[in-house]
Amino acid sequence: MMRSIARKLAAGVGAALVVSGLALTAAETAQAAVPDKWGFAFVDKPTVAGIPDLSHQAGTWPALMHAHSAPGAPGQVIVRFPNLAVKGGVVHVTAVNNGPVWCQAQKWSPSGTSELVDVRCFKVGGVPVFSQFTVMFTASTKGAFPAGRAYGYVHFQPGPGIVTSFNSSGGVNTVSTGPIGVWKIKMAGLGSAVQLGGIQVTAVNPSAPARCDVDAWSWSSSGQVFVVRCFNAGSTPFKTGWTLSYQRGRAITGAQPKQFAYTFDNKPLLAGPYAPAPTGINFNSQSGVNTVRSAGAGLRFVQFPRVGRLPNTVLVTPFQVGPGFCNLLTLWATAPPDVLVRDVACFKASGTLLSQASMVTYTSTP
Repeated sequence: MMRSIARKLAAGVGAALVVSGLALTAAETAQAAVPDKWGFAFVDKPTVAGIPDLSHQAGTWPALMHAHSAPGAPGQVIVRFPNLAVKGGVVHVTAVNNGPVWCQAQKWSPSGTSELVDVRCFKVGGVPVFSQFTVMFTASTKGAFPAGRAYGYVHFQPGPGIVTSFNSSGGVNTVSTGPIGVWKIKMAGLGSAVQLGGIQVTAVNPSAPARCDVDAWSWSSSGQVFVVRCFNAGSTPFKTGWTLSYQRGRAITGAQPKQFAYTFDNKPLLAGPYAPAPTGINFNSQSGVNTVRSAGAGLRFVQFPRVGRLPNTVLVTPFQVGPGFCNLLTLWATAPPDVLVRDVACFKASGTLLSQASMVTYTSTP
């Protein structure tokens, strides 16, 4: 049912789309392992300058990361990932808040040897607010992948089009622009005969509140196809930047840690516990069976067994939520061997809890 809906939505939007950009081809990328550089963190004290939670930060650096709020900019936090300076890459962000709050990336760029990522959070109405959040930065060039695994990402901005892109098959990623706030992404070469993998999407806007979700997902032997839909702080379709990452048998960073997992809660009205199906959307690197259950209206309790290890992180993306959004109600629990996400919370644009499909990804450090 979900697959049929996704295919119809993708086809309907695709009829009005016009190609607006192409990714780098394999010949244009450097030879390197995947990922070249990466980092993640849980910013637990957004108004206090210093080193965030040590048990939930990791990356390819020899020093601790740092975060501080921006003077005169409510809700804005600048995250410094040391020794990650690189042009390109993608950022994903998820608010951690017990209320209807979302966070977005504003921008990221090298500064000396560090990568600076600007994150800003908002409550209903687009009012800036400081909130805890998880944030991830990663950058990849070409690298060899074992059979059955795949990874790709796109950073898109209206105007220039694709800013940066990666495709582990060496195929080309394309983005086509449809009606306001709608884009269709094709990742050639990452195809599958059945639904496999996980997706994360993050809105990117330096000045205005924005929200984005995955509106459709279809697949074939030639590649994966996604539709991203974005809105402003209300319910109006919005022309904004965004990032999209696709993972299959890889962590959301592109790395291959021993313990990671992802799932697609595609039956948000099911009380559960249930294991999302098909199995390809409910991956666990230690062969555990991820389960999802209701924790109340709009709240979903996700359990990732056998993969509990610190440091780690969790990210969430809504599916077909429209102008709504999803976040994490609080910090997940790492109780080895399990990880307990209590809870994923989804909301309407008005801030009312809404039982909604979502994609949840977890990773620990390699």
